[in-house]
Order: sequence, then structure tokens, then C-alpha cells
Amino acid sequence: MILEDMAEFARAIPPMRALIGLDLGEKTIGVAVTDNYLSVATPLETVRRKKFGLDAARLNEIMQERSIGGLVLGLPRNMDGSEGARCQSTRAFARNFDRLYPIPITFWDERLSTVAAERALLEADTTRKRRAEVIDHVAAGYILQGVLDRLAVMRRQGAME
Repeated sequence: MILEDMAEFARAIPPMRALIGLDLGEKTIGVAVTDNYLSVATPLETVRRKKFGLDAARLNEIMQERSIGGLVLGLPRNMDGSEGARCQSTRAFARNFDRLYPIPITFWDERLSTVAAERALLEADTTRKRRAEVIDHVAAGYILQGVLDRLAVMRRQGAME
């Protein structure tokens, strides 16, 4: 079930279930997960893309291992907020994934998430080789943490009831 509204997404997540966040690239998928309390996002791994079925099966393995209750996809909007071909590709991925694994799915504006991840890795004095290995799942962590922060604000405001 694909939910554009964050409050609807929050209500659809089963209690005490983690979330998985994805940064979809052409060659890789950055993967991050949360704890069951939805308080912190942790970069997990980068999946090398093959075919959709194989990619989806690997993601489902992770979801089963970690008892995932919802999926967040980074939506790569243009800097002016419009949606281009990459957004269409992400939405198609969501539709195809939803057909195989019905789980609450939402999108998060991922503009500048890779820039933020790169900056954090540079500040941590990470080598260029290591940055290339981890950038995608670190970016997925930024995307997922953005959702967690938004959900926390919504809880404080009582916007999820």
C-alpha cells in the first residue's frame, strides 16, 4: 500500500516494527533500517542492482530478518521540487515492489541527502575508496532519519491520531 501522506503511513505501520529506507540508484540501492522504537536510522548495506526480481528478493530477505513494518523510498526530486524521470522510476519501483510484498510504502524528498552523507563522511576523514563503498547506504540513513524526525514531530503535535 503506497501512502503519500505521512500521517497515513504512520498509522499503517504495525506497532513495534522497524522501517527500511532505500536510496535507489541506477547501479546500487542504499539500505538503512531503524530500531523498533522508530528513534534512530542506521545505514546497513549497499545492494548492487541486478534485475528487479533479484533486488526485491534481497530487500525482502532484509525485511524478514529485521521484522520490517514499513518502507521509505527516497524520492529524487529536482532542485525546483518538480519530478523528473528518476522520480518516475522510483514510483514504478514502489508499485512493482508493492505487488510482490504488500507493506506500507511512502516517499521522502531526498534532495541533498547524498551531499549531506558525503559531507559527514569527509568530516569523519573517510578515505575516498571507503566513501565510494558506503555513500549509498549512508544517504539511505539520512533519508530514513528525516522520516523518523518528522514522525517524532507529528507525535508531539498529536497529528497521527
